[in-house]
Amino acid sequence: MGIFGRKNETTDTDTAVNPDLAALTGTYTIDPTHTTIGFVARHAMVTNVKGGFGDFTGTLTLDGSSPSNSTAEIDVAMDSIDTGNADRDGHLKNADFFKTDEFPKMTFRSTQAEALGGDDYRITGDLTILGTTRPLSIDLEFNGAAKDPFGNERVGFEGTASVLRSEWGLTWNAALETGGVLVSDKIKLVFDISAIKNA
Repeated sequence: MGIFGRKNETTDTDTAVNPDLAALTGTYTIDPTHTTIGFVARHAMVTNVKGGFGDFTGTLTLDGSSPSNSTAEIDVAMDSIDTGNADRDGHLKNADFFKTDEFPKMTFRSTQAEALGGDDYRITGDLTILGTTRPLSIDLEFNGAAKDPFGNERVGFEGTASVLRSEWGLTWNAALETGGVLVSDKIKLVFDISAIKNA
C-alpha cells in the first residue's frame, strides 16, 4: 500500500489510488524520539563520518484522495548537530561551516510528491541552509502504517538524498599531503521517520 498513489497496472496514464489510503489522510507530527535525521561525509578520503541532529520538528500532511497533494516540512536546530566528538561538533557550528549563531535553523519545505513504483517515492522541495535555498529531492520508501500500544496512529518512511555542500555555501576544506581534501563535498543525507497522526 502506498502513500502517494501508484501507477495502475493496466494503463500507463491513469493513477490508481488504493482505497485504504483514505484512512491515512490527515496531518502527522514527526516523532523525534523515533526519528533520525542524519548525514554521512567522507573524511580524509579514507573513511566515513556519520552524524545527526537531535532537535527538530516536522509535519507530514497526507492526502489519500489526491496523494500528489501530500506535503512535508521539517525545521532542524543546527546547534543540535552531533557527530560523537565535541571538538568536531564545535567546528561544525562555527563560522567555517554552519554559523549556528547567525543561522540557527535548516528548513525543508516540499513542493512535489511522486510515485516511483511499489512503495518507493520521491519528495522534492526547498532546502534552506545558511540562508541559501536550493531544490532537494529525497527518495523514500514507505514502511507502512500501524497503531502503537498507546493508541497512536503512525506512518513510517526511510530515505536518502545526496547533496553537494558547496551549493549551500559550505566550502571550508583542507588539502591533504597525499592529495585530495579533508572533507568531501558530496554529503549523503539519511532519514528514518516515524510520524503520529494528529487528533
